[in-house]
Amino acid sequence: MLPFVLRRTGLMLLTALVLTFAVFCLTNLPPNLEKLARSEGSVRMSDEAIASWIVNNGHGGSMVSRYGEWLGVMPGWLRTDDKGVTRGRCISGNVTPETAPRYCGILQGNWGFSTFAKAPVTEVLARGLAHTGWLMLWVMIVMVPTSLIIGVLSGMREGSATDRVLSTFSIATTATPEYVSGVIFVALFASGTAGISPWLAEHGWISSRTLFQGTATSAMDKITFWNFGLPVMTIALYGIGYIARMTRASMTEVMTQQYIRTARLKGVGFAQVVVKHALRNALIAPFTVIMLQFPWLLNGVVIVETLFNYKGFGWTLVQAAGNNDINLLLACSVVAVFVVLVTQLISDVGYVFLNPRIRLS
Repeated sequence: MLPFVLRRTGLMLLTALVLTFAVFCLTNLPPNLEKLARSEGSVRMSDEAIASWIVNNGHGGSMVSRYGEWLGVMPGWLRTDDKGVTRGRCISGNVTPETAPRYCGILQGNWGFSTFAKAPVTEVLARGLAHTGWLMLWVMIVMVPTSLIIGVLSGMREGSATDRVLSTFSIATTATPEYVSGVIFVALFASGTAGISPWLAEHGWISSRTLFQGTATSAMDKITFWNFGLPVMTIALYGIGYIARMTRASMTEVMTQQYIRTARLKGVGFAQVVVKHALRNALIAPFTVIMLQFPWLLNGVVIVETLFNYKGFGWTLVQAAGNNDINLLLACSVVAVFVVLVTQLISDVGYVFLNPRIRLS
């Protein structure tokens, strides 16, 4: 197991370097740098002034050297203007050119400064990840048990009325994207003029105008069922159908195995056969799918957080891209790559423990 983990870790590092370098090159293309110069300087800057700004702010030189500086494996850039003022990547705040470290990339904890939020990238990213972490936690709490129950019940009775109803529900939810289900939920439960809220208010069943809140902004301060329910349901609904379908397919295959028939012929009850014999083997494949939901959630919250005005990781990514915030955009890409690679490693290791037929040399 240890050699396997070491090999996968090395492959993960190589993959992370390739992906982050690709993102770095795309975000540091000349049009993006020119747009950044005009936004930070002046929209009426001449071409010569733009070129000078790019060089004086550390965006000149080769792409490889700039990537090395950003990563922290090459010394940070230094520039001294005509007035004798020295600027550099490692010079900020109370740090002087004499006390500045030589290396100050992301490996040393320096993720740069956000031009959009006017704050260090680490502060902006940590705040967004904290909000998204709560959203992902509640989505997994709702999504995983619900989807497993639906998949198991559907797979236990293949071809029955229960199977057809649950399978139809799973297919319908998977075919409905988040921006559609989110708008439907808002219209049904968070509108004062449409949906069920006016009817409930008319009969005195709710004291406010709407059953749920159409925005999750207040959830950033205090999470309640009424301000956090719709975003959670919007994200969980799509994942429930996908995991349920995978669980049903796995459960259906297991229920046709010979050892299940043998247990039934020996007089073992149907419920006991399902719980003791079929369920564990049926959950091997869904485990991998569940682990892959984490990177999907991290990137899937972009639409939901924008729709419900919830300032988490997805909202931060949208703002960084829309405002050409290169440092913040690079930081978001690093987090996304890290989550994808780590969850895949955990999925592979967990699959080995769940399936004893797999052995690693």
